[in-house]
Amino acid sequence: MKNNLPHDCPVACGLSFAGDTWSILILRDAHVGLTRFDQFRKNLGIAPTMLTKRLGTLTKAGLLEKRIYSERPIREEYVLTTAGQDFLPVLMMIGAWAQRNYGENLPRYIDEETGLEIEPIGIDAVTGAKLGSRPIQLSRPVPD
Repeated sequence: MKNNLPHDCPVACGLSFAGDTWSILILRDAHVGLTRFDQFRKNLGIAPTMLTKRLGTLTKAGLLEKRIYSERPIREEYVLTTAGQDFLPVLMMIGAWAQRNYGENLPRYIDEETGLEIEPIGIDAVTGAKLGSRPIQLSRPVPD
């Protein structure tokens, strides 16, 4: 997929792969350990046809992969790929944004080891600066 990106903007490109509500909620559920069609359907209350479509889209985009967990009858589960695992900070940032701006009564992220509340923030790995604290711009990659 990297050689045939659907958009010229990184945000638009990312949204084209995982930008609808159902896809994001499926990824959220996959991050907490759900893998099977019926688990997703029950937890989300999503129509089976819609779930089939979204799981197919996420699989085609490389965020999930199908694995067989039963030979007789053949049954498949959906497991996060590396790209899917890489989406967790995005999910946490969306949740943190909602907590800050719309939901003082929303559940909070808690570190299971320390019991302390997690406050997700975006940091530039190169400078260590908090994202949004300095001006940014997009630049084109230099061709090889």
